[in-house]
Amino acid sequence: MSFGQGDPQGPHGGQGPQGPQAPQPWGPPQGPAGTPDWAALADDAAARGRRRRLLLIGGGVLAAAGVAAIVATAIVASDKDTGGTKKTATGPAPASGTPASPEPTFAPVAPPAPLDPRDFISEAGKDKAPLTPATLFPEAKPAVGGRVYERTATSATADCAAVTQGGLGSVLAGNGCRRVLRATYVRDGVAVTVGVAVFDTKAAADRAKDRSTGNIEALNGGGSPEFCRATACRLTANAEGRYAYFTVAGYTGNKPVTAEDTKALTAGRDISTYAFGRVLARGRAAAAAAAAETPAR
Repeated sequence: MSFGQGDPQGPHGGQGPQGPQAPQPWGPPQGPAGTPDWAALADDAAARGRRRRLLLIGGGVLAAAGVAAIVATAIVASDKDTGGTKKTATGPAPASGTPASPEPTFAPVAPPAPLDPRDFISEAGKDKAPLTPATLFPEAKPAVGGRVYERTATSATADCAAVTQGGLGSVLAGNGCRRVLRATYVRDGVAVTVGVAVFDTKAAADRAKDRSTGNIEALNGGGSPEFCRATACRLTANAEGRYAYFTVAGYTGNKPVTAEDTKALTAGRDISTYAFGRVLARGRAAAAAAAAETPAR
């Protein structure tokens, strides 16, 4: 039994199985009888408007975030360019390697000039140290030029002329001699007496040395034999500061000194050098004490 093509009923009188449906053409939703579904169209248009607004808002947010990122990057880059130094109202930051303000400079302070020992022994007002045979001739066996002498006697007197011979007494007194300190040294059969005459000023001592004549009187004692009594001897005269100092040197036993002699000549020069050193030592000690008392600048 066959069925005709126009018969919609199957063998049991029900709806038969449906085959694949044909695709619908693109277009607006269809209503009954093929008319457009205007309500669906309105809903679709409204949905599309909402999606567009969301896209615009999202794009604006992204654009704002991008601008903020660019500004932040520019600020960071600016900080890197200036080394992080903020500009102030006083002007731009200094260039690299240039100090912000001039470094203070200080003029060098010169150290105080050293004190001259001779200034302290040139006048009585500055020469205040004790002056006795013990302070002026402290060594019992001084060495000069490698030669050792033994001190045998010392003395001091305010009567300057009393310890001189010839015209030296009047020269000392005429220039204001205050006192004479003497000491005798012996070495190898030669004896030397040195007499140090003390004045108030250097000028007076210099005049006494320049005008000296005669000699200081030899000082015996301490077991040393007599020397330079009414016999030829070697003489010296010098001055340092307010001191004039004289020596007389000769052989013990009062043996005369000849013109060719060198031993008495050397001994006299040695003791004269020693006297100079002792006088200058007074000035050095006074200068050192004055420097210690001067406050540091």
